[in-house]
Amino acid sequence: MRILIDCDVLLDVFLARPNHVQASSLLVDWAEAHPGRAGVAWHTFSNVHYLGGPTCVPFMRRLASFIIVPPTGSEHLHRAFTFGIKDFEDAMQVSSAECFSAQFIVTRNLRDYVRSPIKAVLPKNALSILEAN
Repeated sequence: MRILIDCDVLLDVFLARPNHVQASSLLVDWAEAHPGRAGVAWHTFSNVHYLGGPTCVPFMRRLASFIIVPPTGSEHLHRAFTFGIKDFEDAMQVSSAECFSAQFIVTRNLRDYVRSPIKAVLPKNALSILEAN
């Protein structure tokens, strides 16, 4: 089973966001224990850096050692326009998830993925699904 991890989940871990860090950290730990089964969109790394600042570089380098960045290009950008998702950054996440053949997207922002052809799940629910498979 393959998953795509959204930016908010990674920021939960890096920023140690109360009420979210535990489930998100367990998910990142799962990804590290299962190299190649978790993907992160290319633009997520710039989002994390923008919001987390330069001190997040060691965190991102660690992620890059076991996370796959699916190759995307113009075709995938055009595909993102077709989803009808209000937040275009989320549409780009969906397109990246398709490129990675992810079974689901892990995010805390479920409402913005209602129109996604790939199901979005919360980190705590993702862990249950992953442990069952």
